[in-house]
Amino acid sequence: MAERRESIHGQWSGRWAFILAATGSAVGLGNIWKFPYITGENGGGAFVLVYLLCIAIIGIPIMVAEVMLGRRGRRSPINTMRHLAFEERASRFWQYLGWAGVVAGFLILSYYAVIAGWAVAYIFRTASGAFTGATADGVSSIFSELIADPERLLAWHTIFMVITLVVVARGVRSGLEVAVRYLMPTLFVILLVLVGYAMNTGHFAEGVSFLFSPDFHALFYQLDKNGVEQLTSEPVLIALGHAFFTLSLGMGAIMVYGSYLPKGTSIIKTSVVIAAMDTLVALLAGLAIFPIVFANGLEASSGPGLIFQTLPIAFGHMPAGSFFGSLFFVLLAFAAWSSAISLIEPAVAWLVENHGFSRISATSWIGLGTWLLGIGTIFSFNIWSGEEYQLFGKTFFDLLDYLTANIMLPLGGLLIAVFAGWQMRRTACQDELGINDGLIFRGWYFLLRYISPVAVVIVFLNAIGLLTF
Repeated sequence: MAERRESIHGQWSGRWAFILAATGSAVGLGNIWKFPYITGENGGGAFVLVYLLCIAIIGIPIMVAEVMLGRRGRRSPINTMRHLAFEERASRFWQYLGWAGVVAGFLILSYYAVIAGWAVAYIFRTASGAFTGATADGVSSIFSELIADPERLLAWHTIFMVITLVVVARGVRSGLEVAVRYLMPTLFVILLVLVGYAMNTGHFAEGVSFLFSPDFHALFYQLDKNGVEQLTSEPVLIALGHAFFTLSLGMGAIMVYGSYLPKGTSIIKTSVVIAAMDTLVALLAGLAIFPIVFANGLEASSGPGLIFQTLPIAFGHMPAGSFFGSLFFVLLAFAAWSSAISLIEPAVAWLVENHGFSRISATSWIGLGTWLLGIGTIFSFNIWSGEEYQLFGKTFFDLLDYLTANIMLPLGGLLIAVFAGWQMRRTACQDELGINDGLIFRGWYFLLRYISPVAVVIVFLNAIGLLTF
């Protein structure tokens, strides 16, 4: 039995506070923006089934492990891994797993805040009626003008960073917990209102069919560049990768949130609830988006532009479109906000623990660094978009996105599984999870040791282009 530890940062008031916070971390642009368009591109319902299976075999086992490590260490991810490595008599180099998570969260927030700024900007554009009656070219022009203006992007980036820092600076109970107690219920209410709106488009059944009617032929066969149908595994790999990334694994956020979790709370039960709520948001977003897309004769498989270029066309041609379009972008901004506060928290916690910073000072310095790095992403869409500013054919933003999403996060998730499954004593896992050596523990332990690591390796190799089949 490990000695009783307490986080110097405080802890959540209870189980539901942690669930809301971790769900807020997991629910972000990936749920509202990415999940609908990758579903549209990869066969609808069949893709959703594969995605749910991947959540069960890779997402939940690693989430349980990351929360478990966080609560056992009760420190920032860096100090947690340093302490647990010592406790388990493992190599001191395991502390670099904590470093990788903190740095990944810092880098991701630098460009995440820029994209979130687009969502904030679109709230006001939609409310002003800018998209009313607009053609596809008109909407595309509005988007192009936004990202081509570095001063405007900097303003929205700054606004989003400031509201994120205000929450984090107030601490665990007064800042993070208060924010998610309001943000997450509001997010769900807005989603349900938008689903209700979608039900009145006359195409809701078509949206439901698209999301939930499995078409395995569309999942496994896609057209190549010559228009010839080819057998492919790419949609399965995309589902596997998204199942991992959607739960905010490997970036230190879930680990540091776990360090604030009260001792008596069931980690396995709460992790399952968080994964279920995260998935529910993604599915509700699909139910809100696809009927609107179909009602306007638009393409469900329109890729990353679905949110910022396709949906505004739909809202611009629907009754009360300006109101509901604005509501949609409020939803998007709220989802990004709840994720952003979790991305910066690991670095802030480390500064407070190791260098004696006050909470406000630590948040200010980390926030300033993140804001400055975000300017590189802003310039990637305009001033630095030319080939002369690119490295390996990628802009500054593309490089950060590739480094974090394709390398740092999969490696972080893999190492979490390896440490918890192979370096940590089996009895220590049982002690922290608070369960005996029964069927539930054995099932989780088997998935963590053998299945999840293999799945993450497949995600990693596919992401860097070393695996195609």
